[in-house]
Amino acid sequence: MTGLSANWDDEELLAALRDALRSRETVPADFVEAGKGAFAWHNIDAELAELTYDSLLSTEDALATRSEAASIRALTFTSAHVTMELEIVGETLLGQVVPAQSATVTVQLDDGGGQALEADVIGRFSVQPVPSGPFRLRCRTTDGTEALTGWIML
Repeated sequence: MTGLSANWDDEELLAALRDALRSRETVPADFVEAGKGAFAWHNIDAELAELTYDSLLSTEDALATRSEAASIRALTFTSAHVTMELEIVGETLLGQVVPAQSATVTVQLDDGGGQALEADVIGRFSVQPVPSGPFRLRCRTTDGTEALTGWIML
């Protein structure tokens, strides 16, 4: 069977389908991994929001001036057009999109799950409870600008 033919009988068609199923089972593992890696780039349109501030990393400087660490963790992620300022207080993540504007903020979990939230007109949003494992935030503003944070691990 070297090509498609409009005159195939049922047996030829079934044989072709069996061949197709068999060939699917023989896809090399490295080819599958390459495909998964290529899919990881599906969100390349989103700007990468770089971590520009983490209160945990500045704790050493703060310890020189105070005796106990703050109970609030602050993070700032900055891209070319959008900044996301975050504060984690207990089981709540409070955030604001800067410049202030409405946006959809999606919490993406490392297992593929997630939750979409709406930031109000001044860019405020909250997540409760804070995810227990690694997560990242994708922000899409009303003008279509997208920014994606790196993975956040608390």
